[in-house]
Amino acid sequence: MNDCACGHDNLRPVDQAIAELLEQAPRPPAVERVALDMALGMILADDIRAPRPGPAWDNSAMDGYALRAAELPAEGGLLPLAGRIAAGDAALEALPAGHAVRIFTGAPLPAGADSVVPQEQARLMDDGVWLPACWPGDHVRRCGEEFRQGARLLEAGQRLRAAELGLLASQGIASVAVYRPLRVGLLSTGDELCAPGDALRPGQIYDANSHSLAAALRGWQLEVGDLGRLPDDARACREALGKAATDWDVIITSGGVSVGEEDHLKHAVQALGELRLWRLAIQPGKPFAFGRIGNTPWLGLPGNPVAALLCLQVVARPFLLRAQGRREVLPRAMPVMAGFDWPRSSLRRQYLRAWLTSTPAGLRVIPHAWQGSAMLSGMCSAEGLAVIEAHRTLRVGETVDFISFDTLAA
Repeated sequence: MNDCACGHDNLRPVDQAIAELLEQAPRPPAVERVALDMALGMILADDIRAPRPGPAWDNSAMDGYALRAAELPAEGGLLPLAGRIAAGDAALEALPAGHAVRIFTGAPLPAGADSVVPQEQARLMDDGVWLPACWPGDHVRRCGEEFRQGARLLEAGQRLRAAELGLLASQGIASVAVYRPLRVGLLSTGDELCAPGDALRPGQIYDANSHSLAAALRGWQLEVGDLGRLPDDARACREALGKAATDWDVIITSGGVSVGEEDHLKHAVQALGELRLWRLAIQPGKPFAFGRIGNTPWLGLPGNPVAALLCLQVVARPFLLRAQGRREVLPRAMPVMAGFDWPRSSLRRQYLRAWLTSTPAGLRVIPHAWQGSAMLSGMCSAEGLAVIEAHRTLRVGETVDFISFDTLAA
């Protein structure tokens, strides 16, 4: 059954389309346990609680001298030394009254000590160490001040970055439960496509999409299968999509979703399943489509290289990350002053390839000169996307949203 409200005059707003895609995202893949050194970029499947407090004991934040702050007069004074505690030592003996101990960063405070004076502020003397006045708690990391035992360290759905892996390791956690990578089958369509390295025949172009799209997907730690190139043939499209639907979690195609008579993918999807969404109020990328082949989601990207990559990053990415089990999936836009005029409004939201420049008035966003949907050089030179809403004009100095490519790459 096909219940797609996809008439030629209906362009779906981008945010509405993304919301619909998120509602139809499948459940995350199966859970597997992996060692920390294999978990970078993966999505955590379970909450993780602290097996111990952090820090696990009071310890010194500096190389210096541990003491009782109240035992020093306001002008500072001389205290005899009662020992030395390095990182890795156990503070087995309490601090004797009226004494200080030499201590190093990370070493446990002896019982009775409540503060540390950095060594730069101390003067070592024959009969002890002169120390300036200090306050209880100075340069001391208190037991549990970062988190208590049992506190939630990480939430299910978080992407594991270097910091998260370091935090887990600091708690003695050697492996984590994560979702296995989402398996994405990738197809390019068009008789005109030729593999890089092969000789071009008249009328052919090299297939850029299979490389740029696969690279973006792998950057999100998804498993990508290059299923090759499809000819402009209705039967071949149906057969390839039907087979891919049995082998992969999600199918992504580029090309074949516009209004030309050689664009067969929409009809193939309708014959094998259902078309749920087609044509967005976005530029570039209007022909974007979504549907299902049996129970397998299908994302149909435009054929033009910039439109395909931009639609993958902006529209498809939230759906794919949610299907991978990720909690936060929408990119954060940064409001920046426009360094350009946009005098004519459009019926579609514009995603201009742009970069940031520093001016005395602050950061300004400047669009690249080449904005064609087939001009990848503009994306290569740009730092991100300036987003101009439909029906909006813009003057220099007005605020416009900017989405960094770095944000879209993770």
